[in-house]
Amino acid sequence: MKSSLGLVLAVVAAVAAIILYSALFTVYQTQQALVLRFGEPVRVIEQPGLNVKIPLVDSVILVDKRILDLENPSQEVIAADQKRLVVDAFARYRIVNPLRFYQSVGTVEAANSRLATILNSALRRVLGESTFIQVVRDERENLMARIRDQVNREAAGFGISVIDVRIRRADLPEANSQAVFQRMQTERQREASEIRAQGAEAGQTIRARADRDSTIIVAEANAAADKLRGEGEAQSNEIFAQAYGQDMSFFDFYRTMQAYEASLKAGDTRMLLTPDSSFFRFFNTPTPAAPVSPVPAPTAGMPAPAN
Repeated sequence: MKSSLGLVLAVVAAVAAIILYSALFTVYQTQQALVLRFGEPVRVIEQPGLNVKIPLVDSVILVDKRILDLENPSQEVIAADQKRLVVDAFARYRIVNPLRFYQSVGTVEAANSRLATILNSALRRVLGESTFIQVVRDERENLMARIRDQVNREAAGFGISVIDVRIRRADLPEANSQAVFQRMQTERQREASEIRAQGAEAGQTIRARADRDSTIIVAEANAAADKLRGEGEAQSNEIFAQAYGQDMSFFDFYRTMQAYEASLKAGDTRMLLTPDSSFFRFFNTPTPAAPVSPVPAPTAGMPAPAN
């Protein structure tokens, strides 16, 4: 009898422990709970901690309290200027009303499917009213805020709050991008050819101007040199004339010495003259008896003419 009673008590204790364990549940910081009684919601638990339910009667649905991601596949959108855009967008949202979320969509997967449809519709509406430049550059932040507001209004019926919507990429389709790139490349090549042609023309003009200026400068320099040379020769002749007028004998001697220096140089030139030639008169008689006419300066390699 005692053993049977002990066994019954052990079974009762085990059943009581199981019932007590099933009556307790924990809600973590990242969760919120919805308690259902026979499938009908009875309360919502938003604060973390240990909670109690009726075993075998109540069930608990745990709902994520964190910010969730919605990745939307790329899609084509026609802008207001009839340009086709490939738009890649994503959204961030949070479940703020677990009861409404459970009654409208039930799971996160179903919520993502419904939100993706809403996000695509908002993208087409907002971007369809904007031009390509506004989407890509000028008003991107404003457009994303408008899309977020529209999605948030429709998602409120699911107990969801949309925190942010971002356009990751908005660009032309690949074929259009290649055509635009080729057109830009052709334009840049044309501009480069024009710049090179202008540079070649400018270089030719500068070279022609430099050649002309060089010719003018050389001509002017030669003219100035000829003028200076003529003036120098005139002054030289004047000095020679004055020297001849002052002392004709000395001048005749000096000019003859210059003729000797110019004629009697080492080299292949040979002259056959008689010793009594007038050209050698200063070798025979260093001081002439009477002045003679001046001997002109000889050219290089040629003897000066004698008097």
